[in-house]
Amino acid sequence: MAGQGIQQAAGLDGGDATELLNRFHQGYHALLKELHRAIVGQDQVIESVLCAMLAGGHCLVQGVPGLAKTLLISSLADTLDLNFNRIQFTPDLMPGDITGAEIIQEDPDSHQRRFEFIKGPIFANIVLADEINRTPPKTQAALLQAMQEREVTVAGHTHDLPAPFFILATQNPIEQEGTYPLPEAALDRFMFMVYMDYPTATEEHEVIKRTTTGKATELRPVLSRDDLVKFQALVRSAPVSDAVIEYAVQLTRASRPTDPLAGDMAKRYLKFGAGPRSGQFMTLASKALALMNGRVTPSYEDIRYVAPMVLRHRVVTNFDAEADGVSVEEVIADIIKQVTPPA
Repeated sequence: MAGQGIQQAAGLDGGDATELLNRFHQGYHALLKELHRAIVGQDQVIESVLCAMLAGGHCLVQGVPGLAKTLLISSLADTLDLNFNRIQFTPDLMPGDITGAEIIQEDPDSHQRRFEFIKGPIFANIVLADEINRTPPKTQAALLQAMQEREVTVAGHTHDLPAPFFILATQNPIEQEGTYPLPEAALDRFMFMVYMDYPTATEEHEVIKRTTTGKATELRPVLSRDDLVKFQALVRSAPVSDAVIEYAVQLTRASRPTDPLAGDMAKRYLKFGAGPRSGQFMTLASKALALMNGRVTPSYEDIRYVAPMVLRHRVVTNFDAEADGVSVEEVIADIIKQVTPPA
């Protein structure tokens, strides 16, 4: 019975579906185990990043300096047999430094000059956009087409990006000098915004113990490119009930202050709510989360778990929220509390 829904949706026989489900579950736990050889604690952050990746989305990780945001992402690349590029975003970075550019090259045989496209660092399976809010909006916009259509257009020519394609971006929330907040269009491309908090006292002790010995932790790849492509396809084909989709739709609509489903807190403190993409991402992420936990189809609890990470960068608070000291997290918590799942 475990693989029946997958079998029908993906056109697999029962044995193949069950085997793929088992490989997904085992592959996820193998990734967890390998990542924890380099990362101490941060269980929820790691789970969220892996959920976004397995669902085929992109992830924005936010936290103060020194919490191992970059280490987490580079370690993830080490555990996957994929191409990895890191882009350090700076104020003088140009769009062509990300996407690549056409340059004039001379043919060594004919000595004729011609334009040749030189690929930029965006052409990789995993791209680390480090400190993405340090570059101007013009350069940030170079990621929009890549993140949504998985392609890049330069000089009128469109180039496909490799599959799978996953952008992990980091940003520092406390610095204002020399930073450029991401516009809503760019934020909306990210499936999740994940907050990375300080470690516990025990975890901090272990971090210092590990990192002051001079011994580097070497991680090994535990999943291949083909594995990840199959796992992402499995998430897409996993069955989901209309009731769960309806719950995601209701949470999305309840975040819009002018919608009848909006509660008093949303109407009072929100300026703009989330768009339809949030419902899509909630559904996809809940399917990935269910499969990660060995279940075929997602539940209301899965939607509730992923909703804050999907909504927190898509809703915009107003002046009243700032004046009353009400955070986005409080408004989202109230939305989840007020919306009752379909019977």
